[in-house]
Amino acid sequence: MAIYANPRTAYGEALVELGKADERVVVLDADLCKSTMSVLFQDAFPDRYFEMGIAEANMMSTAAGLAVSGKIAFASSFAVFATGRAYDQIRQTISIGKLNVKICGSSCGLSDFGDGSTHQAVEDVAIMCAIPNMTVLTPVDATEVRLAVRAAAAIQGPVYMRVNRNPVLDLLEKDATFELGKYRILWQGGDVLLLAHGVMVEKALAAAAILEKEGISAKVASVATMKPFNYQGTAELAQGMKGVVTVEEHSYIGGLAAAVAFALRCSSVPMDFVAMNDTFGQSAHKPEDLQMAFGLTVENVAEKARNLVNKACR
Repeated sequence: MAIYANPRTAYGEALVELGKADERVVVLDADLCKSTMSVLFQDAFPDRYFEMGIAEANMMSTAAGLAVSGKIAFASSFAVFATGRAYDQIRQTISIGKLNVKICGSSCGLSDFGDGSTHQAVEDVAIMCAIPNMTVLTPVDATEVRLAVRAAAAIQGPVYMRVNRNPVLDLLEKDATFELGKYRILWQGGDVLLLAHGVMVEKALAAAAILEKEGISAKVASVATMKPFNYQGTAELAQGMKGVVTVEEHSYIGGLAAAVAFALRCSSVPMDFVAMNDTFGQSAHKPEDLQMAFGLTVENVAEKARNLVNKACR
């Protein structure tokens, strides 16, 4: 039976576990602690928790100061505000200074379906990947969110982590480990490669099941590290394939599609993508409505893969 878990809850619980193990860990939030679930850390360690109000720029500057004093600072807000409102502080202070600040972009992608385009981050990965010294993590499920929190704390320097708002399918075993830059192969195949991250991995797997019934063998890999991106590993996975399809709840500009296109620049393997087409989101009653409106569907992933394989066989 499919089990779904909320990655935000996993984030809050992982912070508490980390706080128990390391007194240097401090947590900041921008008036969204009950949504980002950093409230769990506030309840456990009130003296190491800082509520900064609706002021992401101030939060990042304060996190930078705490990092300079030897703390490991986790700063949480909605992804669109964490990366947009505080860009200057992240770039000028945290990243240039290589400071030990870990930024959680909660409610990423289209997952804040009800609040519309102002609250939907479809460009956050592109923004963060473009900043030197920044590590960017895109965990696939609640289990990997916990692993990513621990990995972020162990990295010396700034980290951005993308966290979905809604429950996602549990795909990893509870004893899974996390290795920076390493892909997780979740479905084996030799005709077409499907590369996805976050909530879209589930759709890539569903597309692979459809293709298998049609006699098309798809390999599905989950990409949990967008920076440093595994360019060489991507090219190696693509070798011998009839095509590559990237799948993401993010703009194709500066996201997974762009990174894979760069990785395959010297390859003859064709590629296509399923992503946001340079547009903002909109309000909806549920996230699935938005995914359908913008073509982020299982059927579209299968169709893109099918087309690449059929062209290669002509």
